[in-house]
Amino acid sequence: MSSRKPSKINQLLRHWPRGTVAVQAWLQKQGIYRQLAESYLQGGWVKRIGQGAYIQVSDTVNWTGALYALQFELTMKVHVAAIIALELQGYAHFLPLGKGHPVWLFKDAQETRSLPHWFLTWANAEVAFNVVTRKLFEANWRLGLTEKTFGEYSVYLSCPERAIMEYLDLVPQQQTLEQGYLLMENLQTLRPKMVQELLENCTSVKVKRLFMHAAEREGLSWVKKLDLTNVDFGSGKRVIGVGGKLDSKYNLSVPKVMDDDSNNE
Repeated sequence: MSSRKPSKINQLLRHWPRGTVAVQAWLQKQGIYRQLAESYLQGGWVKRIGQGAYIQVSDTVNWTGALYALQFELTMKVHVAAIIALELQGYAHFLPLGKGHPVWLFKDAQETRSLPHWFLTWANAEVAFNVVTRKLFEANWRLGLTEKTFGEYSVYLSCPERAIMEYLDLVPQQQTLEQGYLLMENLQTLRPKMVQELLENCTSVKVKRLFMHAAEREGLSWVKKLDLTNVDFGSGKRVIGVGGKLDSKYNLSVPKVMDDDSNNE
């Protein structure tokens, strides 16, 4: 390489967080155009993992480092959601994120771009992505999102208040209500102010009713601090699964579970 290239590659590596994917759009902002990126590839500095996506040769990158590229380099409106967001924050039984572990990603309905092919192939070889395109909240897409740090980078994921609502959105087609009760039981410290804001902005009547049903069923103390007068619970009956019983307060029919001692008949 010429004397300029080592200097430029060193500058690039200083700005490139370890453990992450670099996409061509981000590289160009660093002054690394395709021809120069190709020379770094040929020179053994970087490794291509897909069209327009690279990792450092000496680096170890997992799915969170790939998601970082989508969120912070491509500014895509996609985040870690539902039960995996709860797991990563210690609110659910944590399982090692090994090969095939299900990872739920919610993509905002206003995000018109498709997830890159390299992401769905390279990163999906490590975990099993379940991508849901959804506008579950009316407000800014970052409402209820937080950041979790992994070494030199971070990714957006749902805070516990939002994550449990996203989980309930998947009931009963893709997740079970029984597990939802177990997850809610562990959420003793949810922030009433955040819950209030999410409930008022939630677009799903089913989620709002099911969330309140589960929270009251588990007798969580923060429920008493909510003001439900500004929450639109819709009209008509909602049915979750089959062979259930009626929660008359929320006009919601839910399946019975083995440990069900609720008096909402």
